[in-house]
Amino acid sequence: MFKHYKIRNFDIKLVLMMVTLSVIGCFAIGSAEPSLQNRQILGVTAGVILMLFLAFFDYSWLLKLYWLMYLGNLGLLASVFTSLGDSSKGAQRWIEIGSFRFQPSEIAKILLILFFAQFIMKYKGKINTFRVIAACLVLIIVPWILIFSQPDLSTSIVLIIIFCMIMFIGGVSYKLVASVLLITVPTIAILFALALQPEENFINSHLENYQLNRILAYIDPESYPDLAYQQMNSVTAIASGQLNGKGYKNNEVTSVKNANFLSESQTDFIFTVIGEEFGFKGCVLVIVLLIGISLECMSIARRAKDMAGTIIAAGMGVLVAAQTFINIGVATFLLPNTGLPLPFVSYGLTSLMSTYIGMGFVLNVRFQVKRQESVR
Repeated sequence: MFKHYKIRNFDIKLVLMMVTLSVIGCFAIGSAEPSLQNRQILGVTAGVILMLFLAFFDYSWLLKLYWLMYLGNLGLLASVFTSLGDSSKGAQRWIEIGSFRFQPSEIAKILLILFFAQFIMKYKGKINTFRVIAACLVLIIVPWILIFSQPDLSTSIVLIIIFCMIMFIGGVSYKLVASVLLITVPTIAILFALALQPEENFINSHLENYQLNRILAYIDPESYPDLAYQQMNSVTAIASGQLNGKGYKNNEVTSVKNANFLSESQTDFIFTVIGEEFGFKGCVLVIVLLIGISLECMSIARRAKDMAGTIIAAGMGVLVAAQTFINIGVATFLLPNTGLPLPFVSYGLTSLMSTYIGMGFVLNVRFQVKRQESVR
């Protein structure tokens, strides 16, 4: 279960990048919603402690329970639709037990990475067979439907991105990848066009009104100012920060944040707060740190001792990269409005703790690098 590791294999650089981002996030949350700052600090502290504990926990031992992880994950996702589920703003994504409230879809991303790490390693010699590929598709579609039905379109998109990367890393042939892309790209374009049709069809009937409205606001913000105002205000706030920002917790009347023109500024639009108060320099620092974390995970994946370790590290790298791209894309109006936290920065204890747990496994993968490299 626990092993003796060489301390020189501990990735202090990765830990420092994560902690630095979390500190920036705590400051930004303290400005966006001061009442939540202490909770975020406690969450970061608990997350770091749990991450360091898991870093010394042999992931190979825990992955033996991969089917238990999968079934437990389905149980948590299904519980959202029971009496334990709690809804907010038209979505039922949380489980509430007493004063304890958490979001299972955030945990699901980590558990599915761990599950497929072991599953693909077990069948890596047969990864290109119809039976294994079909099994993987079935195994991902069940939790995906549960997440999409909450509804949680943004998390379901991230889940697909992670799954595709896991299958690619697992050894799916390039011919199959090319074939899937040739089918997927035009299919997405067709589905997107169908979603915007005025008459009801299979696609737009399965999307919530607010999801369709966000797409419309993204395509033509001038015609839908009431729907696009949040992202337009976000862009205004980031631009107003210029190079050095307006200052932390500034009292300027021209501040978009101070005027309460942004909702959920502590979560979905935390990057906007950073841009307005810390300027272009603060934005670049956050982006560089997030890119650095993702690339470091990929580097660890390349040197992992086995396929499971490779998938764990690469899966976490893709998760951080995908959520970063979508969150910042929304804040800068490059993408339609969709709610996703910025890793290590946004408020959200379930997301924060889940990401730190995943990174704990990445650090353990780094501890167990290939023997020929660890003796250099």
